[in-house]
Amino acid sequence: MATMYTARQPRVGSAGGFGCGSRVPGASLPGERMGTRKKVHAFVRVKPTDDFAHEMIRYGDDKRSIDIHLKKDIRRGVVNNQQTDWSFKLDGVLHDASQDLVYETVAKDVVSQALDGYNGTIMCYGQTGAGKTYTMMGATENYKHRGILPRALQQVFRMIEERPTHAITVRVSYLEIYNESLFDLLSTLPYVGPSVTPMTIVENPQGVFIKGLSVHLTSQEEDAFSLLFEGETNRIIASHTMNKNSSRSHCIFTIYLEAHSRTLSEEKYITSKINLVDLAGSERLGKSGSEGQVLKEATYINKSLSFLEQAIIALGDQKRDHIPFRQCKLTHALKDSLGGNCNMVLVTNIYGEAAQLEETLSSLRFASRMKLVTTEPAINEKYDAERMVKNLEKELALLKQELAIHDSLTNRTFVTYDPMDEIQIAEINSQVRRYLEGTLDEIDIISLRQIKEVFNQFRVVLSQQEQEVESTLRRKYTLIDRNDFAAISAIQKAGLVDVDGHLVGEPEGQNFGLGVAPFSTKPGKKAKSKKTFKEPLRPDTPPSKPVAFEEFKNEQGSEINRIFKENKSILNERRKRASETTQHINAIKREIDVTKEALNFQKSLWEKQGKYENKGLMIIDEEEFLLILKLKDLKKQYRSEYQDLRDLRAEIQYCQHLVDQCRHRLLMEFDIWYNESFVIPEDMQMALKPGGSIRPGMVPVNRIVSLGEDDQDKFSQLQQRVLPEGPDSISFYNAKVKIEQKHNYLKTMMGLQQAHRK
Repeated sequence: MATMYTARQPRVGSAGGFGCGSRVPGASLPGERMGTRKKVHAFVRVKPTDDFAHEMIRYGDDKRSIDIHLKKDIRRGVVNNQQTDWSFKLDGVLHDASQDLVYETVAKDVVSQALDGYNGTIMCYGQTGAGKTYTMMGATENYKHRGILPRALQQVFRMIEERPTHAITVRVSYLEIYNESLFDLLSTLPYVGPSVTPMTIVENPQGVFIKGLSVHLTSQEEDAFSLLFEGETNRIIASHTMNKNSSRSHCIFTIYLEAHSRTLSEEKYITSKINLVDLAGSERLGKSGSEGQVLKEATYINKSLSFLEQAIIALGDQKRDHIPFRQCKLTHALKDSLGGNCNMVLVTNIYGEAAQLEETLSSLRFASRMKLVTTEPAINEKYDAERMVKNLEKELALLKQELAIHDSLTNRTFVTYDPMDEIQIAEINSQVRRYLEGTLDEIDIISLRQIKEVFNQFRVVLSQQEQEVESTLRRKYTLIDRNDFAAISAIQKAGLVDVDGHLVGEPEGQNFGLGVAPFSTKPGKKAKSKKTFKEPLRPDTPPSKPVAFEEFKNEQGSEINRIFKENKSILNERRKRASETTQHINAIKREIDVTKEALNFQKSLWEKQGKYENKGLMIIDEEEFLLILKLKDLKKQYRSEYQDLRDLRAEIQYCQHLVDQCRHRLLMEFDIWYNESFVIPEDMQMALKPGGSIRPGMVPVNRIVSLGEDDQDKFSQLQQRVLPEGPDSISFYNAKVKIEQKHNYLKTMMGLQQAHRK
């Protein structure tokens, strides 16, 4: 008797745990537009295998159901109530599906709706080695085999380009949950650094967020891929019998979107986020053979997945008000995604082999329970403070106009509410001066704005009077700069001032004083500060290497770049000559072959006529003689041309060596300049200076940068490697190469430092 998993199944675990969670049905967070409740979408992807269990696993004709059949165990006897058939109704079964089809079916609509303000979550669940990470990440070495996450990033930036009426910002974060501890996979970036305090999960009226998790603004597709690959290199993996590269942690890559209208002046704007969750695989310890640290990791993984299943069971029971979200870090971090304001999609990865049928059944049960969970996605609307200020300013202007009309009706036309103009300010300044001189007894008060301006003009007049006093003193005294030690020494020797710079007397009949004034009060000219040579400030974001390389070739590396170009020009000229010589040699060879055929034909003709030999002597007519002479000349030309070609090849090899040397030196000097200017941390700059522990240039060039080819060489590489995959793959590969270069460089620097310590 088959069991149809289209309704709630009996509960298999307790809902108790270390903490508690709660759910208020129908409630929404501030700033959210009420949405309609909808079911979670659940899909199943079957891992391809040559040993597929056709007799035990069958798909429905609609590709939305999957049936499992087990043979009865005869060892249980005649009375055997063992269940042998199961039927699971899902949203889709993906068997032998390409990465393109998986993304179109599972993720495309979720990402598209995210740009309209709806949160989205895509989660991959299943047994270890069933293909979860391949579904989510794909094979990063091959653009065609990229998974959901890279494609989602690509779709986001493509849709942004199609929406010029909106200013959309993209931010990303990458969280890892390993052994119930939170880690930031992007903390290795130089401008982030390790966190002093451990990360924690915090709840507020806006939802759940990770305190201490770095969020990175990215404006280009390539930058987003770089952050993705940076995080991937920091993930924790291990090997066991079920999977050589088993993920030992749960990872959540989040894309945050914020869209402002460029055309409308409304202060409202929309936000959304897409959680892309790659869960670690559940595993039976007997099958995986885990030991030591891997065994400990497997225990934490199975425990967190068990708590996740308990939360899903509670969410599927509409009578339950208590949801155990806080039992583990995974369910707590995904509280918003599980049954909250979110479009939720689950991809369950299973094996198609008979040996893994028990784990396959467990995964399918989880998918069926997930389909019972309902979510309430709603548009996330917020208010822009800057636009609110502009709208308030407009409203204020209208109110001023209404006040002006009211004042005119009550004969108060002299009252103004606009900022004072220059004429009004000049009049108040004149009143203040006359009041201080005593020619004006009082200043009439009209409005609060006028009172503020009166006090301001008092300050202005006082400052002007101080400047006039200072100017009078300068005309009366000769002022000397306190920092002009030569002048001070001269007047001290003359006895005009004491050691402290105080005046000691006046020359007779001169009627002037001598004093020492501060440097900032020199008469007749502004103070001049001493020239200080500061090191150029390092920019927050290093320039791209192509841009920096062009600047370097035009400035610091101009001489070696000139020699490089000259050698490259000579090399190209020799290659051209060699090509022409090769073509000439081939033409001579063809002519030699034709001449030989004609000569052989002539000989065979004479043999048939019996005129080839006469009394032991060879008879050669004039035509055959001319052919022999021609063949001799052609062979001579061939040998001469071939010798020239050998000489040219030797010259080409030598020129190529010179070009490679110039390129290597140009790259090496550029790497030193670029790393010291932008890459190497300031605390390591001391080690690179003369006398330091690390000399510039010790880091291998191929570990830092793969620049150096001219535009023609770079274009050739682009054609050979990237363009066959399509123009959309350029950002993907560029980001991959940059991250590999960065990590190779860091490994090399660490190796050099360790070698120096030894």
